[in-house]
Amino acid sequence: MKERVFRGIFAALTTSFKNGALGSDLFVENLKFYNQTALSGYVVLGSTGEAVFLGEKEAETIVSLARKNLAPGKKLIAGASRESVQETVNFINRLADLGAEAALVKPPYYYKSKMNQETIRAYFLGIADRAKIPVIIYHIPQNTGIPLESELIIELSEHPQILGIKDSSGNLAIVGEVVPRVKADFCFLTGAGSILLPSLMMGACGAILAVATVIPEICCRLYELFLSRKYEEAMQWQLRIIPLNRALTQTMGIPAIKSALDLIGLYGGEPRLPLLPLTEEGKSRVKMLLQELGLEIKEKK
Repeated sequence: MKERVFRGIFAALTTSFKNGALGSDLFVENLKFYNQTALSGYVVLGSTGEAVFLGEKEAETIVSLARKNLAPGKKLIAGASRESVQETVNFINRLADLGAEAALVKPPYYYKSKMNQETIRAYFLGIADRAKIPVIIYHIPQNTGIPLESELIIELSEHPQILGIKDSSGNLAIVGEVVPRVKADFCFLTGAGSILLPSLMMGACGAILAVATVIPEICCRLYELFLSRKYEEAMQWQLRIIPLNRALTQTMGIPAIKSALDLIGLYGGEPRLPLLPLTEEGKSRVKMLLQELGLEIKEKK
């Protein structure tokens, strides 16, 4: 039986670009910083990592770099979504050979009108049957347009190779519907930083967060306060991170995440086209939100 080992806070890492090309050295420098934090691990090739803009070789390079530079004890999850079962399995297994420990897979969505719950069930079961590493379902209906019903998630959780779910819907009802009805070793990971503490209180085993890329220690502190049952202090931190989380994941998105990294002394850089760099007004807003959380601005000149 699979063990529920993916607990805690996982940062959804950005992909570093320099003059439009993959900035491998810059990615590694950022990773060295994260290795010194209390993060449980990382997700590469996810939404925050602009995975949809990466070529196959670039994606494989990122996983290889992450594995080679991963601190002991940290977990490596790789996004591995493709539209067909065959291509997804092939991609997962290549990334597994490069060191990924689990694959984060969202439902296919190009043929959206045909993606009913039966089709999605067949997709995930077909992948799980043939993948070399465990699969984490990626539920992000705001991007895919494909909502997963709680009953389907519960059914899929019975497959021994389906480790858990990252639920980025922001819908707490899903936590409440799924967690009580799945096995204890099925990892429910929230992908919504604004409901991190409520999700933990309802039984989530952790989170995969874009905001944890910018404020890893604060997110980990909130998690530790929850484990210590210091709920009032944890709620204070939860309320404090909501404005930044909303800015980074809802209103301004990846350009804001990368701008925030630049502001705290890491490498953010520019996103890939068609995403555009953050406006000066946006940068000022992000800077203010970081300062409100007590972060030191270390913008490189």
